[in-house]
Amino acid sequence: MKMKKTCIYNANIVLPNQVIKGYILIEGSRIAEVGESGFAGDYNQPDMAVVDAGGCYVMPGMIDIHSDAIEKEMQPRPNTLFPIHMAFYELEKKLAVSGITTMYHSLCLSDEWGVRDKDMVLRVISSIDRFRKTRSMINHRIHLRYELTFLDGLRILESMIREKRIDLMSYMDHTPGQGQFKDVEALKDFRSQSYGRKEKEINAFLDKTMERRAMIDWSRLVDLAKFARDKGIRLASHDDDTKEKINTLLACEGVISEFPVNLDIAVYARAKGIHVCVGAPNIIRGKSHSDNMRAIDAIANNAADIVCSDYLPGAMLPALFYLTGEGIKLTEAVKLVTLNPAEALGIECQVGTIDVGKYADLIIVDLHEDYPLVRQTLVSGSTVFQSDFHKFNNERFDQIC
Repeated sequence: MKMKKTCIYNANIVLPNQVIKGYILIEGSRIAEVGESGFAGDYNQPDMAVVDAGGCYVMPGMIDIHSDAIEKEMQPRPNTLFPIHMAFYELEKKLAVSGITTMYHSLCLSDEWGVRDKDMVLRVISSIDRFRKTRSMINHRIHLRYELTFLDGLRILESMIREKRIDLMSYMDHTPGQGQFKDVEALKDFRSQSYGRKEKEINAFLDKTMERRAMIDWSRLVDLAKFARDKGIRLASHDDDTKEKINTLLACEGVISEFPVNLDIAVYARAKGIHVCVGAPNIIRGKSHSDNMRAIDAIANNAADIVCSDYLPGAMLPALFYLTGEGIKLTEAVKLVTLNPAEALGIECQVGTIDVGKYADLIIVDLHEDYPLVRQTLVSGSTVFQSDFHKFNNERFDQIC
């Protein structure tokens, strides 16, 4: 049986350091050839599919290292849960339309409520693992966020590392008065809005969290992080607000600082060789929802090199073109969601750039009034999303049947 071939031509191909006008030849699941100008081969081969990009941009599929969108899909409102399989299949359609071809679903190992209940999280992880092995549109990975004050969760985390049930992990601390929530009332409001809990219940939970914080065993956490690294699982930290936290991340052999609270810490992390991740919604809105560091400031100061969707996958692609409007080269903006996260996670030999031998995870992007729209998404050479646009004709509805 002959290997399926696809040729994408008439494309503005976004490479790491330049944009070229040319074509991409895909054989099977991988990129076989990248060239400038026209394809020199035969378009009429019986096993050849031909795609006219129409001058659109063709860039690597985006890699989202942190998104809790699966939580929002399962629990769109407090105390309102939908089935896991429905959430998974409906979300992955949105991801393909948004141009995300590799998603690290961020799930919280904690003793909170709803979608962050321990037993629920374990069910979601098992379900995603089963779904991705049987039928999926994109590449699904697990980013397990371990709440440090959930002391009983440490043995669960260790078991999941040993069994390689996760692909990325992060340490996070949401005790009030530090990190993301220096304002205790802001944390209470967040818990109330997210989970629909009463103030008395939230206060009791936070009191218990504060007591546990003094019992965190950092020596064990360092050993566990190194054990994970030996298993090929990278470590990130979350909401860093001091240099001491970055130094602790380094002691754990961690590689990513997610959402540093202020610019000084982001600069310090990058100077220490740590990747810094900021959120696409922050870029679009021009501010943090927690009134912390502005993502655009970090990027402008070379203090951030990865952009994730955080909680809104649809913000990823528009954020890139927002950055180009701020004077950042398109090639550099694209690296923030492709090559840089791939390097941070150790998967750059497979994805992250348009290079011969890499998987053909690609998106074709059209600009409509300077707004980016995905025309086609390919994962491992197969089209998982395709759309044509037309001008709406109001005359269609001028007559009533």
